[in-house]
Amino acid sequence: MKHILLINPWIFDFTAYDFWLKPLGLLQIGAIVRQNTSCQVHLIDCLDRFHPGLKKKSISKPDGRGPLPKEEVTKPEVLKFVPRKFSRYGLPLNLFMEELAQQPAPEAVLVTCGMTYWYPGVQLVSELIRQKFGQVPIILGGVYPTLLPEHARLHSGADFIVSGPGENRILPILREILGDRLVQERKFKDLDDLPLPAYDLLRHQESLPILTSRGCPFRCSFCASSLLYPHFEQKRPQQVIADIQLLVQRMNCRHLAFYDDALLLNSRVHFKPILKGIINSSLTLSLHSPNGLHVQAIDAEMASLMKAAGFVSIYLSQESLDPSWLKDFSPKVESEDLLKAVKSLEAAGFNRHNLNVYLLAGLPGQDWDRLLRDIDEVIHLGLKPRLAFFSPIPGTKEWKKIIDQGLLKEDSDPLLQNKVAFLYLQGEEVILKLREAEKRLSCLCPN
Repeated sequence: MKHILLINPWIFDFTAYDFWLKPLGLLQIGAIVRQNTSCQVHLIDCLDRFHPGLKKKSISKPDGRGPLPKEEVTKPEVLKFVPRKFSRYGLPLNLFMEELAQQPAPEAVLVTCGMTYWYPGVQLVSELIRQKFGQVPIILGGVYPTLLPEHARLHSGADFIVSGPGENRILPILREILGDRLVQERKFKDLDDLPLPAYDLLRHQESLPILTSRGCPFRCSFCASSLLYPHFEQKRPQQVIADIQLLVQRMNCRHLAFYDDALLLNSRVHFKPILKGIINSSLTLSLHSPNGLHVQAIDAEMASLMKAAGFVSIYLSQESLDPSWLKDFSPKVESEDLLKAVKSLEAAGFNRHNLNVYLLAGLPGQDWDRLLRDIDEVIHLGLKPRLAFFSPIPGTKEWKKIIDQGLLKEDSDPLLQNKVAFLYLQGEEVILKLREAEKRLSCLCPN
């Protein structure tokens, strides 16, 4: 029996939290490998809050979220200017080494990375894999190698770099490593052609993510969605409904988080039928939208279906209430759309106080006074403002502005793309404004 090892690395950061955080892309690749090779697939999830070896039992909210275990580590030299503690989030090193010791020698190790500035986790995994298994091939995919492939080639420790969607890349690489006899040829033509992600590899399956589409046709100046997936595509509603039924019946899933960037787009033929399918199947589920929902798409019918299907956590991607700002930076929404959506949601039975509104904070040159007014207005509407902190993403319009302004260089260490570090990089005035905004939030919206 041949073996393939999947690893979801640690997060090295100033802050991190399990916000329905699961390595969905890695699980998708794991399912493809298991279906099209003769290899047995294993997973080490460094962000597993439910590992039995952890000294402290994981504290979870009823909806599945919770704090990650962490250990403070030395800040990299390039981040010394940030007056915040820097930590390795995830399993203690000794637990990881115990997990690694129990693994059979793999033919290849597949690693993912969710943010460009989380690459130190990949480096540490690569180092420990080399110590244990020598020159076993390491294959890296995810956001980091997609946005910064050259940096990943030079600094990740991986032998193979997969940029962009990996479903049609992983089998040819494994054929190169294992030979034609052990790996089938297979091309996936669309999302419906993909197998169900290997959710069974996760230790805790009560709270799971799902993806019903990839990419986003909107081109917000700060967003990487169109860079990660240039072509927007959606699954057939019937396939999504069948997948959800399997998650409930086989995995006993009770909380489902939609990872889509444009979940409500083309809702008449996509998400409304999915919601109707969930309702008609009488599934007992709590639904969540951590990536934010397009406010314009929430009408009376959509709100009613969301309520009947079991939506609990609703996050609205408003970004700003400034019409001129929205026109320049986020054309997917207009300032008056928020109230319309809220009225529809309230009429459907949602409590305003449980509705969350994302407001973008930390964009270079941002009018912080305007942000404070937006916070006040959102609270005045009886909603919960949530600051979504800007992170500079290579390849976006905002990245080009940042380079032109000299805030970063094209070859700056990706650690400086960290959302916390970038706030401090902009100077003391920005930090003071941020503290004022956070104080406003804590006083007016304590929960």
